[in-house]
Amino acid sequence: SSVDVYLNSSRILNDFAFRTASPFIDAPAGVPFTVGIAGSSSMSAAEAIYTEDFTLADGETYVIVASGIVSPSGYMPAQPFSLAVFPAGREAAVGGAATTDVLVYHGSTDAPTVDVYESAVVNTTIVDNASYGEFAGYLELPTVDFTLQVRDEFNSTIVAAYQAPLATLGLGGAALVTLASGFLDPSMNNGGPAFGLYVALPSGGPLVELPSAAIPTARVQVIHNSADLAAAQVDVWLNNTPLLNDFAFRTASPFVDAQAGVPFDVSIAMPTSADTVGALARYTFTLDADETYIIVANGIVSGSGYTPVQPFDLYVYPAARETSSMMGNVDVLVFHGSTDAPIVDVVETSVPAGTIVSGASYGDFAGYLELAEQDYALRIETMGTPVISYQ
Repeated sequence: SSVDVYLNSSRILNDFAFRTASPFIDAPAGVPFTVGIAGSSSMSAAEAIYTEDFTLADGETYVIVASGIVSPSGYMPAQPFSLAVFPAGREAAVGGAATTDVLVYHGSTDAPTVDVYESAVVNTTIVDNASYGEFAGYLELPTVDFTLQVRDEFNSTIVAAYQAPLATLGLGGAALVTLASGFLDPSMNNGGPAFGLYVALPSGGPLVELPSAAIPTARVQVIHNSADLAAAQVDVWLNNTPLLNDFAFRTASPFVDAQAGVPFDVSIAMPTSADTVGALARYTFTLDADETYIIVANGIVSGSGYTPVQPFDLYVYPAARETSSMMGNVDVLVFHGSTDAPIVDVVETSVPAGTIVSGASYGDFAGYLELAEQDYALRIETMGTPVISYQ
């Protein structure tokens, strides 16, 4: 957590703390020298626990990041301690006062390969497939406030999100180093500091922690309405994680939060599934933030025995509701999910309200009916001919 840094036999940094940066300093070029890292109580370079030899190029600028694990146990994975060196470092933005240059370094030992996605201004991936110990190079950015999402390398899960308030902090013209720092799972790493994004300023000093931002979410309900006996129970997977186990026909999940703004896979598999290999069906969705969705699983998975064979599919309804739009009402979303039923109308006969759903075909959502809370009588008709009635 605190170390002494030696240049050959001279101590150049005393009690140098975790998440601290030195300012840029002059160092000898063209001659080999040894950097030694020792405990904070060291008296000489001979007590170094790590040494590395360097020869610097004349006129070059370097950024050196100390990362990794020195303890023999208590950390998983135990990425060995090392000094990561980036030549062609910068002390100021090359584009002038209206820009900010940001060098990105992945220094979290237990974090996987990640992408960094900017979601507020450019809506694109700005760092692609950064692995532990790697510099991603300089981003030459306009000095505005950004929102950064750390995503997995498949761009399907947001691990964390942060504000990068370059304009608010007045960082125009600066060249920064942004580091992924700490542990995603402190419990497997000696209870150490938690993961975050931290910024080193050219002037040095304590690293600046980027404030966290909300991970965008949507609300989702899944309904199993596939009447195929082969799909009487299914497992539902979100990417490679089980979401609903042994999910039965005519069962609905509650509304749950799901990440928005990232493409993710929904796989429908048999109830004995241990993974998504051989799934009955796989779909990719990207949900809008703060939207609410109903997803209905419907159709036939069997190769024979059903007429007509409406193929299995997931039917998605955005702008779904969890509560009524008006006090005292009951809002009813109607879905035609009977594979062998024709186009139908729904007629209300007790109020009587008349036709309340007109010309609904298989796979159609008929939209919400905003109904007063009372008892109704519904008659299903096809081409004006009554088929069946319900209370």
